[in-house]
Amino acid sequence: MTVGMNLGMPGGDNIQELSVEELRAKYGSGLEIQSEENMLLSMGPQHPSTHGVLRLLLELDGETVVNLAPDIGFLHTGIEKNMESKTYTQALVMTDRMDYLAPMSNNFGYILAVEKLLGVEVTPRAEVIRVILGELTRILSHLVWLGTSALDVAAQSVFLYCFREREYILDIYEMVAGQRMMASYFRPGGLWRDVPEEFVPAIRNFLDFFPSRIDDYEALLKENPIFHKRTKGVGVISAEDAISMGLTGPSLRGSGVNWDIRKSIPYSGYENYDFEVPLGTEGDVYSRYLCRMKEMRQSLGIIKQALDRLPDGPVQIDDRKIVPPPRSELGRSMEAVIHHFKLWTEGFKAPKGYVFQRVESPKGEFACYLRGNDTSKPARVHFRTPSYVNLASLPIMAKGLFVADLVAIIGSIDIVLGEIDR
Repeated sequence: MTVGMNLGMPGGDNIQELSVEELRAKYGSGLEIQSEENMLLSMGPQHPSTHGVLRLLLELDGETVVNLAPDIGFLHTGIEKNMESKTYTQALVMTDRMDYLAPMSNNFGYILAVEKLLGVEVTPRAEVIRVILGELTRILSHLVWLGTSALDVAAQSVFLYCFREREYILDIYEMVAGQRMMASYFRPGGLWRDVPEEFVPAIRNFLDFFPSRIDDYEALLKENPIFHKRTKGVGVISAEDAISMGLTGPSLRGSGVNWDIRKSIPYSGYENYDFEVPLGTEGDVYSRYLCRMKEMRQSLGIIKQALDRLPDGPVQIDDRKIVPPPRSELGRSMEAVIHHFKLWTEGFKAPKGYVFQRVESPKGEFACYLRGNDTSKPARVHFRTPSYVNLASLPIMAKGLFVADLVAIIGSIDIVLGEIDR
């Protein structure tokens, strides 16, 4: 058997002849090697098409993928364990760093779990603003997916156009949170602060121009014969296999399975919004592409409905044990200063018990298991992230295809290694 290391990365191991036993001793038994006549190739961990620090151990017969095994852990941060040493509010900033392309979705899932554990409900205005920013984050993430996955199959113009629109959304992030990416804007009991006056006009402007931008993306790709050849019939996974593998999000819905947490287990008032769940029919790369494109249009509809019903009022609950006092009170109230000091040094206590909260992130089902122990720090935090689960389907999707097809398939499941290696 021939072994080639680090496809696309200079300075790797020299090609060498090893027996199956020697291979398993060196690289582990994660890959069930089919034949000594095949080549074992390490794709990554530094490879542009893996969308992060991911290593794929491939068994190849020429250019055909016989088998593969994902190898993760190169980016491990210990986020879940580190969160146990921080107060509930301090731990929030770590959720931004998991799926760093959809930070407010991570905030959403974690904060809803904290509020469920505390037994509090946010104000109507805060709830609607969360929905607006949650859907804006979905579009933000899909733009990065579309641009990078199109670039993987050599469609460079789409990448440039997508990042142009992404900049507009990041400007809105900065407008409301002061940060372009790691916003930490959703807080226990509501939001960090109310949105500025220019927020609504900026969103309405986005609603006006973005549909035509989606039309532009589709004009470049939807009927492009080269894009069809790279995506249609490639990376197919049946509805039965997708369910058994635990896929969620567009990777599941591309196979025709109607499962969206916003519809199936509504949260934050999603049951009051009128929208459709786009479904594919073929379960291939192209179906997953169509699902995400349609999802962006549906998100625009949800944002418009939310803006039309955005109420006046506070964005934080009136509970000084959870929410810090307004800055305006600190200069004239010693009690407000004490509450502020205790919240930021000690945090608030959450009761004993555990909760499980799910949200529909851009990549699929993002779930948070949170256990309290009557202290200001969580006893246990665990996340069910879509990238981790969706990656496990790669061997099914790629078997029998070419290495070049594997590049398109990785892009279509839209993984982020930050939420895999946590």
